[in-house]
Amino acid sequence: MLKGIAASEGIGIGKVVVIRQQDITFEQKTVANVHQEIDRLHAAVDQFMANTEKLAEEMEKSVNPKEAQIIRGHMAMLSDPFMVSQMDDMIKNDSICAEAAAQTVLDMFKAMFQGAEDELTQQRATDVEDIKTRLLKLLLGIKDADLKTLPAGTVLVVGDLTPSMTAELNRDNIAAIVTESGGMTSHSAILSRALEIPAVLSVLNATVTLKDSATVIVDGMSGTVINDPTVAQLEEYEKKQADYMAEKERLRAYIGKETLTADGIKKEVFCNIGNPKDGIKAKEKDGEGVGLFRTEFLFMDRESMPDEQEQYEAYKKVCDTLENKTVIIRTLDVGGDKEIPYMNLAKEENPFLGFRAVRYCLKNKEQYSLQLRALIRANADTTGNLWIMVPMIATVAEFKEVKALIEDLAAELEMPVPKVGTMVETPAAFIMADKLAKYCDFFSIGTNDLTQYIMVADRGNSQVAYLYNTYDPAVLRAIKQIIETGVNAGIPVGMCGEAAADPLLIPLLISFGMTEFSVSPTSVLKTRAEIARWSKAEADKVAQEVLALETADEAFACLESHVRG
Repeated sequence: MLKGIAASEGIGIGKVVVIRQQDITFEQKTVANVHQEIDRLHAAVDQFMANTEKLAEEMEKSVNPKEAQIIRGHMAMLSDPFMVSQMDDMIKNDSICAEAAAQTVLDMFKAMFQGAEDELTQQRATDVEDIKTRLLKLLLGIKDADLKTLPAGTVLVVGDLTPSMTAELNRDNIAAIVTESGGMTSHSAILSRALEIPAVLSVLNATVTLKDSATVIVDGMSGTVINDPTVAQLEEYEKKQADYMAEKERLRAYIGKETLTADGIKKEVFCNIGNPKDGIKAKEKDGEGVGLFRTEFLFMDRESMPDEQEQYEAYKKVCDTLENKTVIIRTLDVGGDKEIPYMNLAKEENPFLGFRAVRYCLKNKEQYSLQLRALIRANADTTGNLWIMVPMIATVAEFKEVKALIEDLAAELEMPVPKVGTMVETPAAFIMADKLAKYCDFFSIGTNDLTQYIMVADRGNSQVAYLYNTYDPAVLRAIKQIIETGVNAGIPVGMCGEAAADPLLIPLLISFGMTEFSVSPTSVLKTRAEIARWSKAEADKVAQEVLALETADEAFACLESHVRG
């Protein structure tokens, strides 16, 4: 039995096909005609662009437009004049072959991305490696493995599932995916989930241990890969697979239904999204609105800030897609784990406690005003369902300053002021929630940051991972107090952190009085079904028990016994 990261739900049973990295070697020779060599490089780059556009178009059809943007990002990288001109200069100045120039420059970019502190930037190193491999193959005339003709029931085993590989897969023939690298936010994970193929990532030496044609079981819920299973194991997992598919079918009954508790209390299940195209997925998955539109993704992977009109069009598109449903858009949350190079943020020893989010925006009001104007205009030009959410608020003064700025801009534009609320994710905001509620139209709890700040435990630091736990009574008490404060003030309270979709926490959130659960689009129906299981009285009984406990382990065990027992 092998263990890895459970990255995409489901159970796959099938025959192994191992895709090993092809040997890409070349002789680093001196060239006599540098202009001819540069022409050869440019011809390969042009072919790369044409091939990649074709792959992106295929991915749009087989996966979805959002994931196609990942591979179009490869085109954007290689079309950067600086990147190719550096290759040209190496050929001119050192008379080296195109292969050596391409490898040297791309390895330099890869090392630069690998050295970044935030995971999103590090992920781009995988993109650069994919670009390098494909460009060198074109220069050397090496043909790619044919992934379109893999047989039905294939368990694909690879070092890393690259976007270019994904574009060529026939998803109907892939039972599961196993990789040797990648985490929950890697392209391998994102693409596997988009394809709805069970996947286990970061399985050590998978391409060596798992042999071609061997039967394997891949459990995308537990992160387990069973090599050469026994008859008993096959029977057990075939039943689990059937149960999983039956559960998916059961959830279909909740499509188009209101979100109600067992005793008829109305709740709402919204979606977390990262770009306008995600709005389509939110609608397709039956989200009742958008609880978090992370606008920083509009600002990333580009050389300059999007102007007001571009932002306006992006925000309006989501509102138009969701029609009369609420769309909560978070203002720029830069810094911390989201670095944007052209903003020239100074390096900080502890960026999570530093110059980020609203702190950055209020010091850069001209640029912040562009975003706020775009949001105000988008709200006025739709059905008025756009709400503005401010991240990382620590003081009442900060929120009042943002709200005053929004009111001034709306007056200049002669347009209505959208509803304005705050993410409650700092200990200061939770302690001052009663005062903030006087000025906020709504609260949204960001449990990812709230947990790390209350527990003083960096969520990316494995040394303190045992402390980063939303089940800790300190975190649960904070969540209860925030919700009750909002309810008492007569404003809606939602949650856009990962805890909103956690079935173990749902009875507590119902008991506390939370009105809106914002989850990933794929979790909408599961969350709606879980809410329907609980009456307020049943949820209150669970909450009373849990809040009397002293440790995260005790709370988890208690919740598990009630929810899964």
